[in-house]
Amino acid sequence: MCSRDQPGTREAAASGSCPTPDVAGAVGGRSLWGRPPPAGVSEGLRPGACGRCPAQPRPVPVGRLREADSWPGVLLVSACIPILRLARTPKKVLFYCHFPDQLLTKRESFLKRIYRAPLDWLEEYTTGMADCIVVNSSFTANVFKDTFTSLNHIKPDVLYPSLNVSTFETIVPADIANIIPQGRKYLFLSINRFERKKNLALALEALHDLRGRLSAQEWNEVHLVLAGGYDERVSENVEHYEELKNIASKLNISKQVTFVRSFSDEQKIALFNNAVCVLYTPSNEHFGIVPLEAMYMRCPVIAVNSGGPLESVVNNVTGFLCEPLPTQFSEAMEKFVKDSALKNTMGTAGRMRVTKNFSSSAFSEQLHQYICRLTQ
Repeated sequence: MCSRDQPGTREAAASGSCPTPDVAGAVGGRSLWGRPPPAGVSEGLRPGACGRCPAQPRPVPVGRLREADSWPGVLLVSACIPILRLARTPKKVLFYCHFPDQLLTKRESFLKRIYRAPLDWLEEYTTGMADCIVVNSSFTANVFKDTFTSLNHIKPDVLYPSLNVSTFETIVPADIANIIPQGRKYLFLSINRFERKKNLALALEALHDLRGRLSAQEWNEVHLVLAGGYDERVSENVEHYEELKNIASKLNISKQVTFVRSFSDEQKIALFNNAVCVLYTPSNEHFGIVPLEAMYMRCPVIAVNSGGPLESVVNNVTGFLCEPLPTQFSEAMEKFVKDSALKNTMGTAGRMRVTKNFSSSAFSEQLHQYICRLTQ
């Protein structure tokens, strides 16, 4: 919903939230609209990616834009909006809110709470200065309402992130024979950063529970790949990776699990091609780009029934939405082992859903309408 639709201005600017205040944004790449920009909109406005935006497939440095290519848009903190207001030529501002910055930091000490108070106020105040505010999911829209209480008069529209599907068509899959042991017919895949909040242990526990549902022969044909972003400089990545290996060992499923750290795009495509489904274990994700990638690659998704997957995955059509319980996940996993046609059926539905609702053209068309509305 545009909060200040006033005619008479000639230019528009776009901005969006990012959890890291030290990163203003990166500009470059293809046209934000996938077409010539509307009259009065600067030709220089181009999409890009910040270094650690939560809606990215995984955290990437600013210089590695190819890995963030599926996330079009100029990602900026709301604090820049007053600067746009001070421009010699009045500009209208469209703000793309991925998630309130103030919810992405802990306040474990009194001093930290004092430090954050003015920053939180500034974020809320400057966000309200935008002419039009859009968010990446209905889940984020509800969080926006609960967080920015002084902006309850504003009802953001939902502009779903898009997937640049062309990148999936041009990448040559890697040889992953060294990742998947021979004879493993049913490959389950998890793609997420090695962080505790991603609840990767759920995938391991579900695999352990699945063992009791299968015959010995079926179990010997099952394998799980836990692939994710990993930085040895980040202590949580290092610690949690070891924690997960220990969990697999205690559950006696280590032979059925392969851990892949900081995989390449070529490896990711090959894993999607070989997987019977993707396990998406985080709860209350803002949106989550991995389910879109999986569905486009005709790979069904088993996800937690909260946050963004409620809007991207269609239960019993493109995958299954479950409570974050090993028994529920394993029950859904069992279906792909018992029914060999299920992957193809759900995979086809997933590809159609992404192409129709989450492609670059769908994103461009909707964004184009918002920009035209602002420049009229």
